[in-house]
Amino acid sequence: MNLAYFRRPKILFLSLAVLLAGGYLVHRALTPPPPPGYLSAIATVTDIQDVVLASGTVKAYKQVSVGAQVSGQIKSLKVALGDRVKKGQLVAEIDSLTQANALASAQYSLQNLQAQLRAKEASLKQAQLAYARQQMMLAGDASSRENFESAEATLNTTRADIAALQAQIKDGAIKVDTARLNLGYTRITAPIDGEVVAIVAQEGQTVNANQSTPTIIKVARMDTVTIKAQISEADVVRVKPGLPVFFTILGDPDHRYRTTLRAIEPAPDSILQDDTATSTTASTSSSASSTAIYYNGLLDLPNPDGKLRISMTTQVNIVLSEAKEALVVPSTALGARDAQGRYTVRVLDAQGQAQERQVRIGINTNAQVQIVEGLKAGERVVTGTALPGAADNSSERRGPPPRM
Repeated sequence: MNLAYFRRPKILFLSLAVLLAGGYLVHRALTPPPPPGYLSAIATVTDIQDVVLASGTVKAYKQVSVGAQVSGQIKSLKVALGDRVKKGQLVAEIDSLTQANALASAQYSLQNLQAQLRAKEASLKQAQLAYARQQMMLAGDASSRENFESAEATLNTTRADIAALQAQIKDGAIKVDTARLNLGYTRITAPIDGEVVAIVAQEGQTVNANQSTPTIIKVARMDTVTIKAQISEADVVRVKPGLPVFFTILGDPDHRYRTTLRAIEPAPDSILQDDTATSTTASTSSSASSTAIYYNGLLDLPNPDGKLRISMTTQVNIVLSEAKEALVVPSTALGARDAQGRYTVRVLDAQGQAQERQVRIGINTNAQVQIVEGLKAGERVVTGTALPGAADNSSERRGPPPRM
């Protein structure tokens, strides 16, 4: 059998394989590699704001707890919940019999002292005459020195008694005034113009003012409200009074209320705690160190329609800076910063290749950043590198919507 006959197909097969492999290598060498996949976003023109977020609570602009300064049974309440009252308006009465009796007793005691004073003043005249007579008789050797000294002592004693009674009369007058004030305290009036926001005590209830002042009603001024916003200690150094603020409430999240930051309280609410708890606080310092610290920012807003109510929760936005119609890209597009304060971004060209470019930025919210130099609207910037085999999903990677 001829062996060359069997070797010829094998040689042809090997030659064909070598030709195919060579062609593949030549094709790869001559064909440029496909551009890498990037996550990207388009530079767009929109409004941008850098804000500090805080949770707030609606408070009355001014609120007063109206209490009783004397003890007794509430005889009548003159107002109902939600009523509007004027300063000085009668809102409640306490049974005044005890206070009226105390006033009458104080007046009678004062009258008694005044009568005693008149009697002593009459005795003073008699003592003065007796003293003068004894003085003349002693000068003429018609009386003994003992009688003269006795008349002198009587005169001085009477004068001292009169001085004591005059002091007691002043004290009695003070007691009468106090009793009269206590009688007046049985008529409770509104201390401010406002709205009755709470009725704590009811008609027929007995209040005791000896230990603490019992609250009967609460009156609040609601034509203007105060928002108390809790600002974290990390953000409080960035805000200051006078900054613009807008907030929303849970019941109407689409409506923005706008005002300005009036003040920032210098200490957190924890300073109001009793100092006697210092030792307890010190023993739990390890747990307290992990507690978040918040400072209250105060902002006022007119409330003519009464829509804002006490204790409503608000979402407060304190505007640090803002720009209208700014060129904006996601903050993840920023690269390294150079000595001149410029940042590196990668911009995709028409072939999908990333080209480095230096830009200057303005407002940076850590989600979006304003580009003030080095980029044009419509250009696509790289925000990340896609995983191998993943499609370019740049349309879903344009960052969050701008905060207005």
